Amino acid sequence: MIVAIDGPAGSGKSSVSRAVAERLRLPHLDTGSHYRAATLVALRAGIDPADGPGIASALDDVAIHSAGGRTLLGSDDVEDEIRGPAVTAAVSEVSAHPEVRAKLVAIQRRWAAIHDGGIVEGRDIGSVVFPDAPVKVYLTADESVRASRRARERGEDPSSHRAAIRRRDSLDGGRAVAPLTVADGAVVLDTTDMNLDEVVDEVVRLVAAAHD
Repeated sequence: MIVAIDGPAGSGKSSVSRAVAERLRLPHLDTGSHYRAATLVALRAGIDPADGPGIASALDDVAIHSAGGRTLLGSDDVEDEIRGPAVTAAVSEVSAHPEVRAKLVAIQRRWAAIHDGGIVEGRDIGSVVFPDAPVKVYLTADESVRASRRARERGEDPSSHRAAIRRRDSLDGGRAVAPLTVADGAVVLDTTDMNLDEVVDEVVRLVAAAHD
């Protein structure tokens, strides 16, 4: 079973997805880490983030995969590096390229086939990667709340994240290929006034209902 969890930056996708996966004892895949890894490939190779074909070609020479909640390029654990500011600043531009998305979507579908499903989070899981997923959830929250969550994660001032959140929303929603949108049939959960346990309980309820 595929449980597709989408939403904008700071909506709680990762925390919710990990908790749901743990509760249901299902594998979990953060597809955003794949786009961050692709961005790191470009930065390490000195490829311009605007060069979609060049980045896609570079991805042919390295294996991106996830294991134990970590992201690897070949045997190199890059989980910490892909969360750094250089990757964060360029990942929206890299992820907008259709050539890059095509390669990573193929990796994500192979992951699901190997694991026989799981909790998959991202920005186009329900709309593009797994449009037939029996459970699709779109998480959202007020911009100020999303900025505060990001700031809390990093021990920083929330005001420094509001502009970044707004920019990421604009880039993700405006890209020509697989723009951030609510997938057909997705349940929209506004988590502004919900705590983590409440959101997890609701997603688990949706999964249980899909089995009925």
